[in-house]
Amino acid sequence: MSSSIPIAAGAVASVIFAGSVLPMLGKAARTKDLSSYSRGHLVLANVGNLFYSVYVFHLPPGPIWALHTFYLASSALMLLWSLRYAPRRRATSVEQGASHVHTPA
Repeated sequence: MSSSIPIAAGAVASVIFAGSVLPMLGKAARTKDLSSYSRGHLVLANVGNLFYSVYVFHLPPGPIWALHTFYLASSALMLLWSLRYAPRRRATSVEQGASHVHTPA
């Protein structure tokens, strides 16, 4: 089998996978609502991507480099946005030291 067929398949797959992530990035950028994304998942995805980079970037340059670089950037961006646009937690009356509510007599 010619080596150009697997390279072409990798390039097509990379474009398809990256294209599948673009709507998510666009919506997150537009709405700044990342409440449906687990912060733990985003952190673990970024840590996993960093370790996987050791493997990927020791392979010969090819479509996998482009795809993994895209995953690195998009995962990091989603984590950054989740931290930046997270709703501010408002202190409740209990946290402010009020243990009961006063009602007028």
